[in-house]
Amino acid sequence: MPDDEDREVLALLDDEYARRILIAASEEPMSVERLTECCDASPPTIYRRIDRLADQGFLDEYQELDPDGHHYKTYSTRLERVAIEIAEGSMEMDVYRRDEDPADRFTRLFEDL
Repeated sequence: MPDDEDREVLALLDDEYARRILIAASEEPMSVERLTECCDASPPTIYRRIDRLADQGFLDEYQELDPDGHHYKTYSTRLERVAIEIAEGSMEMDVYRRDEDPADRFTRLFEDL
C-alpha cells in the first residue's frame, strides 16, 4: 500500500491544475499571472497548487525584478518523472527531480532567513 507521501504525490498529480502548472512551467519560468492565463484558472487556485507543488519539491521559485522596480516570483518545474512499480504484492514509487543549481539553493536559503 502507498504511504502518506505517496498518496499525496498521486493526489497532486491527479489534479488537472497541478498538471497544467507543471507542464507550463517546464518550458520556462512563469509568474502566477502567466500561469493563470495558461491554465485558465483563478489566482487563488494557482497559488494553492503552487504551494502544494513546492511542498513536494516539484517547483523551483525565483524572485524577479521588473523594470518598474516591483518584485514578483516565477516558478519553474523541477519534477522530471515519477516511476511506479507494482510487483509481488507491493507498490514502490520513485520521484525524480532536477538537481537544484547551487547558486539558486544558496539564494533560497538566504531568503528563508
